[in-house]
Amino acid sequence: MAIRSLFQACLLTPLVSLATAGPILGKKGLMAESQRLADPNYGPKPGQSPLFSTYYGVEAPFPANLTGAVLPTQAGKPGLDDQVWQNLLSAEWIIFDFYQQAVEAFNASSFVAAGMPNTTYQRIQEIRNNEAGHLRIFQNQISPTSVKPGKCEYQFPFYDAVSFLALVTVLEVSSMAFLTGLVEQAVLPSSQGAMVAISETEARHETWSLIEIWKTNPFAGPADTAFPYANQILDTTNAFIVPGSCPPENPVYPSPRQGLPALSAAKNTTSLTPGSAIALNFTDPTNQPSFDPYTQYYAVFFHGLANISVPVDTSAFPEQPILVTIPAAFETKGVIAAVVADTKGAPTVDTVVAGPGIILEQPSALATKLL
Repeated sequence: MAIRSLFQACLLTPLVSLATAGPILGKKGLMAESQRLADPNYGPKPGQSPLFSTYYGVEAPFPANLTGAVLPTQAGKPGLDDQVWQNLLSAEWIIFDFYQQAVEAFNASSFVAAGMPNTTYQRIQEIRNNEAGHLRIFQNQISPTSVKPGKCEYQFPFYDAVSFLALVTVLEVSSMAFLTGLVEQAVLPSSQGAMVAISETEARHETWSLIEIWKTNPFAGPADTAFPYANQILDTTNAFIVPGSCPPENPVYPSPRQGLPALSAAKNTTSLTPGSAIALNFTDPTNQPSFDPYTQYYAVFFHGLANISVPVDTSAFPEQPILVTIPAAFETKGVIAAVVADTKGAPTVDTVVAGPGIILEQPSALATKLL
């Protein structure tokens, strides 16, 4: 869509006036500009403006062109679900910028040359637009008594079109897993409903990736994986944030934050399908777990709506790796979320001592390439 046509479409959108339709494209980081986002009627509206669906430009669309934190405009107590929405908005900045960086780094030919359909770049732009709409939705869910987090700087481990698309699959399935946990955290039914609606959109993104890109069956069985401790998954995305790059007004992300050791399978793992024997790898050398010699620990695997605990021997760690077998009872579908816990089943958030690690099962061949 041409820029002129885009502006015309936004001006025709209900409740968007000439005065409020200005900040459509380009990056503006000044707090004074970003503070206008405190007005929920400022700028194009998700669900009403085509900007969030069919904009095919390279520059970041509204509201991602206004990157500063938005300060409270009223005094008073935070809204009941403000902390949940703040966490989700901070996560959404990461997801949006992941797609925005790809839009800037690649073009249609990049994906065609990699053997992908000729519509791939356009779909990436459309997903980017949806994610921009999520930014605005989440901003508007936070009450005027709380900070709306701004954008940090991010670095992602992709180096070409194929490695980018592999990360798309992991990030989309991870987002569905943490959204189930955030729904459990939310107090207001309106918040819970909004999060379910967002997760449905993320599921559409993932379905496109599985069918069009990886040519695989998109069905994950009767239920996708529900992981109860959403903040633990959110915390793993801190690895993408450039240290010291966030607006100083931003709250801690996620809040509350446990800062658990990151968990993955060892680099030399050849299979991550159910029934595979793997060695656990705690990927941050500065944040390693410490195990009580008198406590039995478990690798707890979440899949669908169930979890299975497998006792692990931690007595020789770190001199020897911790070995475990992924439960063979699981279908090779969807994703598995794995943690190390000091209690069977990881029944509470404080029983988790490391993780989570997200194990991709569709397509399963992609999982080990992401280690």
